[in-house]
Amino acid sequence: MKVLALNGSPRKNGNTYQALSAMRRILALSDIETEIVQLGDKAVRGCIACGSCAKTGVCALADEEFTQITEKMVQADGLILGSPVYYAGINGTLKAFLDRAFYVNGSKLRHKVGCAVAVARRNGGMPTFQQLNNYFLISEMVVAPSYYWNVPHGSAPGDVLEDDEGMSIVKNLAQNMAWLLQMKQATAATLPPPKPYPRQYTDFVRSSHL
Repeated sequence: MKVLALNGSPRKNGNTYQALSAMRRILALSDIETEIVQLGDKAVRGCIACGSCAKTGVCALADEEFTQITEKMVQADGLILGSPVYYAGINGTLKAFLDRAFYVNGSKLRHKVGCAVAVARRNGGMPTFQQLNNYFLISEMVVAPSYYWNVPHGSAPGDVLEDDEGMSIVKNLAQNMAWLLQMKQATAATLPPPKPYPRQYTDFVRSSHL
């Protein structure tokens, strides 16, 4: 089995990478391969709401690298999203990528296992963590938990390794993710996933009957 971890930090070996690397080591104990892809140093344009992907199945702004990464997302058994905290939210490059990648491929990620890690210097971790989880939940992914929220802390690169509780949280998260992946694999033949329930589309505007 394989997990894809997306690193939203522009710092190649920063605290977000350190947290993801710790998870990779735990997942490896269950013979699960983890590839870490760094996104934070790339020039990624945000969604322009053109709607063409609904017709073609391909983002109109997609280049070769974007396509390669999104294909890896679809092929992976699990997905980890890691982001530093910028102004109490996801950093802009990662959000621009996730908005486009999930909009065009969200249905292909259904029932994959996902989890998020938000790395904060001090505050803003919870809004960032919740923002990341929204991508999983709207795509009907299975979200792996830990025994606390996945928000380790650190400022200078490597500081996160000194946050003993934060690192224990992400390591426990990796163990739970491995267990969910193994459980899905073990029951794939005997317990197939349900088909989506028929969806009703509405907005919040109702015409008057007066």
